[in-house]
Amino acid sequence: MEELYLSAENLLRYIVEFSTILLEFFGICILVYTAIKSFIFWIKKNDAIRLELAQGIALALEFKLGGEVLRTVVVREWAELGILGAIITLRAVLTFLIHWEIKNEEKALDPKE
Repeated sequence: MEELYLSAENLLRYIVEFSTILLEFFGICILVYTAIKSFIFWIKKNDAIRLELAQGIALALEFKLGGEVLRTVVVREWAELGILGAIITLRAVLTFLIHWEIKNEEKALDPKE
């Protein structure tokens, strides 16, 4: 019975580690795509560059945050949990600030006002 428990624990750890890497990879891909797209907007002198860049960064941070939350499943020590908690808090604050910036930028670009 203990072998089954250890096997299930190892399987869970591998699934979580793979999923974490996958989520972080998606976040990196989104960030690189957004950077290239924003550079093209900058060349074309498009006014929506700040909005596009902020939205891409926010989405990339959401994927990275998801990876960090998944990582908490396999944490073994309190010190490691504290570090992960700090990273999650920092990324959540950054996401909040970027969403605030997106709202302000959308208001600035809105021709009705």
